[in-house]
Amino acid sequence: MKLIIAEKPDQGATLSSQFKTKKHPGYIEIMPNELFPKGAYVTWAVGHLCQLVAPESYRPEWKKWQIETMPIIPERFQYEVTKSKAKQFNIVKSLIKKPEVSEFIHAGDAGREGELIIRNIINLCGVNKPMKRLWISSLTPKAIYEGFRSLLDEQETKSLFYEAYTRACADWVVGMNASRVYSILLKDKGMSDVFSAGRVQTPTLALIVKREREIQEFQSEPFWEVTATFSMNGKKYEGKWHKENNTRIDTKEMADKIAAFCKGKDAKVADVFTERKEFQPPMLFNLSSLQAVANKMYKFSPKKTLDVLQSLYQKGIVSYPRSDSNYVTKGEAETFPEIMKKLSRLPAYEALFPLDQPSIITNKRFVNEKKVTDHYAIIPTEQVTDPNRLSDEERKIYDLVIRRLIAAHYDKAIFDYTTISTLVENRAEFISKGKQQIKEGWRKVIFQEDKDDNDIILPILDNGEEGKVAKVNVKEGKTQPPKRYTEGQLITLMKTAGKHLDNEELEKVLMKTEGLGTEATRAGIITMLKERKYINVIKNQVYATDKGKVLIAAIGDKILASPEMTAKWEQRLREIGEGKASPAPFMEAVKKMAGKIISDAVEGCSDWNFDGLDTAAIQRKSSKGKSSGNKSFGKCRLCGDRVIDKGKFYGCSGYSKTQCGFTVSKKILNKAITQVNLKKLLDTGETDVIKGFTKGEKTFDAALVWDEQSRRMTFKFV
Repeated sequence: MKLIIAEKPDQGATLSSQFKTKKHPGYIEIMPNELFPKGAYVTWAVGHLCQLVAPESYRPEWKKWQIETMPIIPERFQYEVTKSKAKQFNIVKSLIKKPEVSEFIHAGDAGREGELIIRNIINLCGVNKPMKRLWISSLTPKAIYEGFRSLLDEQETKSLFYEAYTRACADWVVGMNASRVYSILLKDKGMSDVFSAGRVQTPTLALIVKREREIQEFQSEPFWEVTATFSMNGKKYEGKWHKENNTRIDTKEMADKIAAFCKGKDAKVADVFTERKEFQPPMLFNLSSLQAVANKMYKFSPKKTLDVLQSLYQKGIVSYPRSDSNYVTKGEAETFPEIMKKLSRLPAYEALFPLDQPSIITNKRFVNEKKVTDHYAIIPTEQVTDPNRLSDEERKIYDLVIRRLIAAHYDKAIFDYTTISTLVENRAEFISKGKQQIKEGWRKVIFQEDKDDNDIILPILDNGEEGKVAKVNVKEGKTQPPKRYTEGQLITLMKTAGKHLDNEELEKVLMKTEGLGTEATRAGIITMLKERKYINVIKNQVYATDKGKVLIAAIGDKILASPEMTAKWEQRLREIGEGKASPAPFMEAVKKMAGKIISDAVEGCSDWNFDGLDTAAIQRKSSKGKSSGNKSFGKCRLCGDRVIDKGKFYGCSGYSKTQCGFTVSKKILNKAITQVNLKKLLDTGETDVIKGFTKGEKTFDAALVWDEQSRRMTFKFV
C-alpha cells in the first residue's frame, strides 16, 4: 500500500477526489483501483509542520541576547515539530510507520519549498522506505491522473531539497546573528525594540530607504515652458518651444519674451519625421510579472495576487502559481486550440474570436522547451471556467491570465510615431510629438494594461506648410522628486536585484541576474517588512518608517544591505538546486558572513548618526499595542494639562475629565513628527523646519506652528 503526502489539506482532497474514498481524521483512504491496486492513504502537512530549533536548544548560553556569545552557528542544524501542528504531524507519522505502507509518494508542491516540507516530515519520523515524486503543474483531473502514472524517481528532485534546506539554514544563521547584534547595539542607543534583519529582507529594505532618501534630499526647482497652438490651413496642433532638446526655461522673464516674440507670428513646418514601430504580444505570465500587472491595475498587493492565484490553482483552472518561466513546452501548446475553443464560447471573450493565429506551437517567443524551468508559464488549464462564476478578486486574476494567452495568438501591434518641428519666424523652434495606431493587433485583447498611455493624434502635415501661431501660453512647473515605489514595482526591483528594469521583456538580462529571493518568497518578504513596521503602504505607495531608516542607517553600505551580494547568493543556491554545486562551501561562506556582520556592527556603532529620525518613539509595544509609560512631553497648548503618548498620536491627558481635544498626529502628510519637535511645539509654539512633507506628488519643507488666534496648528513655509 502507498502513502501519498500532500502539502495542504485541500490539495490532499483534490488529489483523491477522482477515486472512491473513505475519510478519516487527518487523512483519506483511497479504495483499490487501476492506479492503486492495493489502495492508498492520502495525508497532508499544513504548510511547514517542522521548524529549525531555537538557539538555546543547541547551547543554553545562546538563550540570552549578548554579543559575547556570538556568532550563533550550530555544528549541525536540527528540526523539530511545530507545537501548534503536532496533532497532524502525529497522524502523518502513524501512517508512515504502518507496516502495510510499503512506499511513499511525495506530493508536495512541485517546487523547492514543497520538496523541503515533505522530506523534513519523513526525515523527522526516521523511517526509511522507497519514495516516488509526484510532479505536476496543474491540479486538473487529467494532470493528476497522468502525474500518478508517470511518477519521478525521488533522486530526480532531491537537489531541490538540498537547495531549500541550505536556504533555510543560511537565512537562520544570517537572521539570528544580524537581528541580535543590531537589536542589542540599538538598545544601547535608546531604542528598546527588536530589529529583525535578514539575508533578503534587509537589502530589499535598503532599496526602499535609498529611494526615501532621494525624495527627501531632492531640491525642487521651478521652470517654465512655452506652448503654442498652430493653425496650418485649418489644421490645428500644439507644440513646445525647445532648444537643444530641452523644453524647460530657467526664468519666467525669458519664457515671457519667447511667448511675446511668437504671438500671432508666421509659422512653418520645418520637418516631419515618422517612425513606424512594431510591438510583439507580451510574454506569458510568470509570478513576478503577474504580480506587477495586478498591482498596477487593481492595486493588489503581491501577497494577495499569490493567494488568489493559489486559490485558482486549487480549483484546477490555472497552472502552478509560483513559476518563474514565461514559456511553455510543445506539449502544453498542443492543448491551446482546445482551450481557445472553450474560451470562445464564453460571453466575456467571444468578441476576441476568431484569432489571428490559430496555433502558436512554432512560435519560440512563447513555446521554448529549453527556457522552461521547473514549471512552465502561468496559463489557464483545459478546465476552462466562466470568470463570472468566480469571486471578484479571482475573476480579475483569472481574466489577466486568460487574456495574456489569447493575446499570444494575435498579431503584433503597429504604431507610427511622428515628430513635427515647427519654426516661428524661422527662429523659435517648437516640437510636437504624437502617435497613430496603424494596426491594433494584440492591444485589442489587453489594451487596459496600458490605460495610462496618453495618445496624442497629430494632423497630417507636409514639410514647408505655412500658417500662423494661433495661441501662446507660458506654463510654470517644478522639477519633481523620484516617485516612491509601488508594491508591484518593488517585486520587479527585487527580481532584478535593484536594477531599474521596467520592461518585463528583458529576459536576456534577467536570465543572467538572480534577484532578491525567489518567485515564491518575494511577496512574503514585502509582507514581513510591513509586519515588522519597517515600511508602510499608503495608497499603493511604499514608505520607509523611521524604524526602517534607523536599521539601514546603522548597517550603512555593509555587506548585509548589498542587493548584489544577495543576488550572487541566490545564484549559488540555484546551482545547488540544479545539482551543480555543493551546500557545504556555501554554508562556510554564510558562517564567515555572520562573523563579518557582527564585527561590522560592533566596530561601526560609535559612528551611527540618526539625526532627523524619531528614535525615542522606537520602543517595544505593550500587549495592548500602545507605547509603555505615561511620559509627559510638555503642557497642552489649549488647557495647560500634560500631553502624553496615546498610541497613534500625542494628546491631552485631561481629555477624560475636560474633553480637551488637543492632539498632534505622529505622522502628518507622510512625515513622522519626532518627540523633539513635539516638545518644541509645546514649549515655543513652533517646531524646527521639517523636510519632506508630501501631498500627492508634491514635496515641501515647513515648520509646524501653533496659531493662538485660530487655536490650531498651521504650516510655516520656508
